[in-house]
Amino acid sequence: MPFPENTPSVNDMLNMPTGELAQMPVELLAGLQAELAHAAKQLKSATVRFNTALEVRYAARAAEARHACGKDTGTVRLADGDYTVVADLPKRVDWDQEKLAQIARNIADSGEDPSEFIDTTLKVSERKYGALPEAWRKGFEPARTVKVGTLKVTLEAGDAA
Repeated sequence: MPFPENTPSVNDMLNMPTGELAQMPVELLAGLQAELAHAAKQLKSATVRFNTALEVRYAARAAEARHACGKDTGTVRLADGDYTVVADLPKRVDWDQEKLAQIARNIADSGEDPSEFIDTTLKVSERKYGALPEAWRKGFEPARTVKVGTLKVTLEAGDAA
């Protein structure tokens, strides 16, 4: 769908008062929304490409530096000309929930408190909560807090309803 020639650019929008922007015709808002979406895709692609180039340039040196320090993960600093390159390879640890539950039972059975070693988070999915019988749901309500996210408005061309 072609958008009007007078659709403001992203730079125009950044310098425009929000109230003025809000009063623009919907066709111009839709055009600006499309331009922002396109710019966001370009920026995301450019960022991925740039970060890949940095990995190509520095990954091997960073791995060597970590190895020299006797570590597989973490942050190392490399010199490149007048710049310091900070290469961080974070550690991601996943725990098998069933095995941890058994370990927690074993700790409790030995007379110790598993909460000294294991953090436990309890949660109820909204789907399961909605499927509970009404009487049960009432019992869960004191432990449930609902927060709302940020409103997202998208303009789509089509029939006005």
